[in-house]
Amino acid sequence: MGTENASNDGCSQRDSAERKGHVRAHRSFNRIWKERDSAEPDILGKVLDKDNLNRAYKRVKANKGAPGIDGMTIEDALPWLREHQNELIAKIRSGHYTPSPVRRKEIPKPDGGVRKPGIPTVFDRIIQQAIAQQLMPIYEPLFSDGSYGYRPGRSAKDAIRKIKEYAEQGYTRAVVLDLSKYFDTINHVKLLNLLRQNVKDERVIQLIKRYLKSGVMEDGVVVPTEEGSPQGGNLSPLLANVYLNEFDQEFRRRGVPCVRYADDIVVLARSERASQRLLESSVKYLEGTLKLKVNREKSRTVSVFAIRNFKYLGFCFGKGKNGVYVRVHAKSWKKFKDKLRMLTSRSKCGSIVAAMKRIEVSARGWLNYYGIADMKSNIADLDGWLYRRVRMCIWKQWKLPRTRKRRLMGLGLPEWAACEGAYSRKAYWRMANTGVV
Repeated sequence: MGTENASNDGCSQRDSAERKGHVRAHRSFNRIWKERDSAEPDILGKVLDKDNLNRAYKRVKANKGAPGIDGMTIEDALPWLREHQNELIAKIRSGHYTPSPVRRKEIPKPDGGVRKPGIPTVFDRIIQQAIAQQLMPIYEPLFSDGSYGYRPGRSAKDAIRKIKEYAEQGYTRAVVLDLSKYFDTINHVKLLNLLRQNVKDERVIQLIKRYLKSGVMEDGVVVPTEEGSPQGGNLSPLLANVYLNEFDQEFRRRGVPCVRYADDIVVLARSERASQRLLESSVKYLEGTLKLKVNREKSRTVSVFAIRNFKYLGFCFGKGKNGVYVRVHAKSWKKFKDKLRMLTSRSKCGSIVAAMKRIEVSARGWLNYYGIADMKSNIADLDGWLYRRVRMCIWKQWKLPRTRKRRLMGLGLPEWAACEGAYSRKAYWRMANTGVV
C-alpha cells in the first residue's frame, strides 16, 4: 500500500522523507518544459544554437577564469565538449540538466573586508554566457541611460562624465547609496518575475532559476542558495542590471538624475534639503520594494565637490575658474603609489629591465582608466618619485664601491666625482637623490 502511495505521488525514486511540495514542484517543472517545447519565441533554441555556444566558449576562454568545483580548466574542457556537446545540448533541451554548485573563493577587499564570489564550473559558465548573449539584445533597449556597469559601449569613465555634466547644471548635492552584499541578497522570486515580463520562453526562466538555486560549496559542503546571484557567474552582471533597472526607471519617472555603475549608485539633487528627501525615499524603495539591504552608515548626502567625502569609482570632482573638473581621489593615488612602491622594492626588484616592463604595464592600465582626470602636476611629481625609486634599486644592485665607481665613470663622470659617490656612506634612498647619482 505504501508503494502504491509513493507511485501515485510520483516520487518512488526519491527519499521518503522528501516533502510532497517539492515533488509537485518538480512535476510542474516537467509539465512546463513539455508545454514550452514548441515555445514562441524559441529563446532556448537560440541559446543552444552552435554558433551562439561557440561564441560563448571563446568569451569564457578569453576571460581566463579559475576552475569550478570539478577542477576543470577551460583548456581541459575543449576535448570533452567536442565529444559530448550534443549530449549536453540534448540534456538542457529536455530539461534534465542540473548545474553544479559554485566554488566559493575569498578575495580580500581594500577596506579590510572579504569579497566572496562564487565560481561556476567551465560548462556552467559557457551556458550562462550563451544565455546572456541572447538576453542582452532584449534588455539593452530597456535599461536606463543612467546605467553604465556591465553594458556594451559604456564604461566607468562615461558615468563620471555624466556626473560632471549634472554638476555643471547645478546638481551639486549627491546621495551616495551603499548596498550591503548586493549580489548575495538579490531576491529570487522578485528577479524571476521581472525576467518573465520580457523573456517569454519559460524554459529559459527555469534554467536561470536552476543556476540561482544551484548552491555554494564551502569546505566540501554544499550550502543551498535561497537568495543572491553568484558574482563570478557570466550571467550575474546582466541579472544584477535587470534587478536594479527597477530603481533606475522609478527615479527616471520622478525626474531625478541618477547614475549607477553596477551596485554603485549616486542620486543627484540641487539642494541639501532635496538630497535628504531623496536619501529617505531611495532607502525606502531599495529596502521595501526591492528587498535589498542598504548600509545606512555609508549611505549619506554630500557635496559633489567634497574632495575627501565624495568618492565615486575612484574619482572625485573639483571646481575652479574654468568650471567643474575631474580629479583622481587621494585614496586611488595612494593605492597606485603603493603598487609602484612594491614593484620598485629594493629587495624584490630583480632585473631592472623586467621591473620597468612591469611598471609600464601597471602604469598604462592605470592611466587608461584615470586618463580623463585633471592630473598633470600630480603625474609630474609621481614621475620624479618613481625615477628616484628606480635609481635606488640600481644603486643597491651595484653593491661594491669599485663597481659603483666603474659604472659611474662609464656613464661619463670624472673619476673624482665617481669616487665621491661610490664611497659615500649615505643610505640608498638618500643617495638616489644626490647630484652624482
